[in-house]
Amino acid sequence: MIEYTEQYFRGLDLWSLWVDQAFVNASADGLRNFYLYSLSDECEKCPYTRIHEIKSEYDETNIIELDVAHRLYFRVFERNLGKYAYDNDSFVCQFDGNLGEFGVYDLRIKDNGTTTCELETAKEPVSIYLPFLTIALIALTLISLVVGGKYLARRIRRIEPQLTPGSPSSTQNDIKKNARLRSVDTFRGIAITLMIFVNSGGGHYWWIEHATWNGLHIADLVFPWFLFIMGVCIPISIRSQLSKNIPRVSILQTITIRSLKLFLIGLCLNSISGPAMSDLRIFGVLQRFGIAYFVVSTIHLYCYKENEQFVNPVCARNVDIFRLWRHWLIVGILTLVYLIIIFFVPAPGCPSGYFGPGGKHFMGIYSNCTGGIAGYIDRMILGDKHLYQHPTARYLYDAQSFDPEGPFGCLPTTLQVLLGLQCGVLIITYTNAVSRIRRLASWGVALGLLGGILCSFSKNDGWIPVNKNLWSVSYVLVTGSLAFFLLLICFILIDVKHYWSGAPFLFAGMNAIILYVGHTVFHKMLPWHWNIGRMNTHFMLMLEALWNTIMWNIIAYILYKKNVFYSL
Repeated sequence: MIEYTEQYFRGLDLWSLWVDQAFVNASADGLRNFYLYSLSDECEKCPYTRIHEIKSEYDETNIIELDVAHRLYFRVFERNLGKYAYDNDSFVCQFDGNLGEFGVYDLRIKDNGTTTCELETAKEPVSIYLPFLTIALIALTLISLVVGGKYLARRIRRIEPQLTPGSPSSTQNDIKKNARLRSVDTFRGIAITLMIFVNSGGGHYWWIEHATWNGLHIADLVFPWFLFIMGVCIPISIRSQLSKNIPRVSILQTITIRSLKLFLIGLCLNSISGPAMSDLRIFGVLQRFGIAYFVVSTIHLYCYKENEQFVNPVCARNVDIFRLWRHWLIVGILTLVYLIIIFFVPAPGCPSGYFGPGGKHFMGIYSNCTGGIAGYIDRMILGDKHLYQHPTARYLYDAQSFDPEGPFGCLPTTLQVLLGLQCGVLIITYTNAVSRIRRLASWGVALGLLGGILCSFSKNDGWIPVNKNLWSVSYVLVTGSLAFFLLLICFILIDVKHYWSGAPFLFAGMNAIILYVGHTVFHKMLPWHWNIGRMNTHFMLMLEALWNTIMWNIIAYILYKKNVFYSL
């Protein structure tokens, strides 16, 4: 059985452990008690945190349960230093260990004049990646069978289209200007499918879940990709409305109503656990969608001139960019204001330029500075009780409440949507497939390099680290780069070469808002979610997450077949 371990080992109930947990059996020779402190590899510039008092005599309390998702470093002290131990505190021994799930480890502290520590493996941990690889292989096998079956069916029925002497070539490079790109809907479908999967737990793998503070994990790609593809559709939608001679005032009214709908739906979803107004979270994913959509759509409605011509040859060759110079100016000012504030305006009791997680970060000297000035502004606008109470940094860093979708972060979010809008204008301006491919690739490379320079191609050591919580500029650029590349791949495979229809993601992309609201409302309800047994392994958690994701994709397929499509 995958990720299976026997229930009992030396009297320890291994099935009582949660995913990514292990037992440490600590013992101390001699007459003194010792204190064990640990430090996670994920916790940047943190002190060691007390986890257990190791008594000299044998005691069941010397059995310690540890979270071993990340590498741990240990120090043993002969006195209780309180909750934290710092680098200037004297310790009797230190060691580190790459402990694993459901492993059992013996820690022996020998106190014979000179104190020494030994950590030995009593029972080997299980492989946590075997379930992931197994499920991936099963999925690839099923996909191969489906694709192979369809290919054989086409061959048998001889349904391949035959080109007649006067018919257009199937390899033509020009794509109809008003043709709907299936790659755009497929991109949106990939984003919503990935969102459902990670919101279902993603198998509880740390690299799938959101990064604790700095860094980029799979879950951190979903939201910016949604904003990007929303930006792609803005110029296409507004162009279509203007071509029907709809007044700009009426279009602005439609934009405003849609933005309010997004905000209000998001607010209602925040009350799903109970509509207590005293601590209702005000902002969220859809709320930020609504604000960013309103700002960028309004800018495009009144600033874009599709027939604007340029004499300068550089401008003429890049007309899709220079027709948006007003957009870039306005959003550039908003982004500059954001950067000036986070770098030069200090929050009370915090230094200027600090945008760390607070808590025990930097050895706890900025414990009340979670998010720096960004967190402070959000707390002043909304109040602490109306922020998100379970940020990723709260448990590892002992940080304050912090809202990753708070109001201040809306400023750089407009840049994310503008990148998508730039992509949409590129698609409208250039109908030649080769031109689109070159420009999509160029944007992907340029944004990736610029984002990498800002973060110094590192997790924590750059000028502006990649940070989803703060929606840092480097985060916008890096995720924007990946969005350009993903859309490029979809465009080539689906709209140019016709190797792929976009299924099954195409169906999800056509009803993304239904899937988003639905998977939020019916979270933890049958038949989408279930609990079988202890649900304490990556394998079972991955199965449940995949089941939920597949169920919603089946619903999307049924809606697609019935021609039921809903958009705000």
